[in-house]
Amino acid sequence: MATITKKNVRNQAPFGGVPYGNLTVKPYSMVTNASGVFTDSNGSSAVGIGDVINLGILPAGITLYDALTLVSDAFTALATADIGFAYVDGVDDSDVPQDANYFGSALALDAQGRLPADNATVIPVKLPKEAYLTVTIAGAALAEAGRLDVLIYGVQ
Repeated sequence: MATITKKNVRNQAPFGGVPYGNLTVKPYSMVTNASGVFTDSNGSSAVGIGDVINLGILPAGITLYDALTLVSDAFTALATADIGFAYVDGVDDSDVPQDANYFGSALALDAQGRLPADNATVIPVKLPKEAYLTVTIAGAALAEAGRLDVLIYGVQ
């Protein structure tokens, strides 16, 4: 039986100088008030259908692997969201195109729960530049208090 070794096995990415690896989990949160206004934002009106929320910045160079969305305080009935990314500079990249639902499509926001990434896109991508983590609202405008947390899993 042969032993086969990957080429340049000693030149792979180090574990970040720590014994437990270089996995990063970045949390991003959105809380709305009783009127559906995203409280920690530059908006003053309720979040509507089709509104895109830039929830935070994903750093350049991160390789995206997974996401977990937590709805700890349910939003308006029938509200859903697509979760993805768009480049901060507004210019798409042909090798890693922006994807409005990279992490999830039509995720239910109207009930408490843990929602794993559900998009069929399972290929990890390395962001060539900073990107916004985007939440696009669909189904129903937000008209009550709610809380959404998105945990992004990646390697830097």
